[in-house]
Amino acid sequence: MSKKFLITGGAGFIGSAVIRHILSKTNHSVVNIDKLTYAGNLNSLASINGNKNYFFEKIDICDSLNIREAFKEHQPDIIIHLAAESHVDRSIDSSLDFMKTNIMGTHVLLEESKKYWLSLKDNNQRFFRFHHVSTDEVYGDLGTTEGFFTEDSPYAPSSPYSASKASSDHLVRAWWRTFGLPTIITNCSNNYGPYQFPEKLIPLMIQKALEGKNLPIYGDGKQVRDWLFVEDHAAALVYVALNGQIGETYNIGGNNELQNLSVVKILCRILDELIPCEIDGIKKYEDLIIHVQDRAGHDERYAIDSSKIYSELGWKPNETFQSGIRKTVEWYLENQDWCNSVKDGSYSGERLGVLDL
Repeated sequence: MSKKFLITGGAGFIGSAVIRHILSKTNHSVVNIDKLTYAGNLNSLASINGNKNYFFEKIDICDSLNIREAFKEHQPDIIIHLAAESHVDRSIDSSLDFMKTNIMGTHVLLEESKKYWLSLKDNNQRFFRFHHVSTDEVYGDLGTTEGFFTEDSPYAPSSPYSASKASSDHLVRAWWRTFGLPTIITNCSNNYGPYQFPEKLIPLMIQKALEGKNLPIYGDGKQVRDWLFVEDHAAALVYVALNGQIGETYNIGGNNELQNLSVVKILCRILDELIPCEIDGIKKYEDLIIHVQDRAGHDERYAIDSSKIYSELGWKPNETFQSGIRKTVEWYLENQDWCNSVKDGSYSGERLGVLDL
């Protein structure tokens, strides 16, 4: 049966991947709610322009009146809540927007979802879902241990960003326990892939390498992350929203643990193969790597146990890191117009100059 999804943050990196997945792989429809901050880019949804099953509303999730009107007009069956401030460095420099969007915005959505859900009749109420998308960073730092984060790991966030996401997770669980709102939470590992805003590690390193600039690595670069291809994550989010159990949490990982330095070196080798380095005095892109002062409170290791989503729902990623990273590099090489429009800010209709690459 066809469902109507309401996606918050649908013009962002993961949100746009979810929308492209729904409209290209299913018969469901989508309402995209996005404030269009610096990280929201409607050009990432160009491939679905004109699709009769797609609707866009420019709304701040903190705006309860307009959220309420959107629910009333579009009558969604499933909410996938992705709208969030997500860049750790920005949260360290200025945390207020993270508190507003990630905590208060989630509160507004939960309250309006509760009112809307209670107004529904019979089956519509029984099949409504609020799927909250979170991060493995809420669990904190595994350090040098060999264990993994599970759905039962205690919360120990390290940055203002992860603290704000941990807070939103607690709100979602409270609205389920106290009010019975049918919620599901997923916590994912580091995403990568096409259309990622070039402030994040992988697209930033690709762009800097292509411009012959230094590739700055925090500290010794030995911080370990689990990497998840964004299209795998998008498919998992839709699958969980449709098939997950109410009140449950599912960790979604790519089973690809790598040090940050190793990730950058892999990128450099792929670039060497696809577009050989032609920079004076530089024979290969890896020679551009430099080490800079480490980030404040930088976690050493994240690693996620995804066995629950596999054993209970049968989901696992399709891409290995080797296949996914090659697809990613090739996409950025083939879509430099998209990258340039982000770099100079013209994608937003203004020359914002938001990136200093």
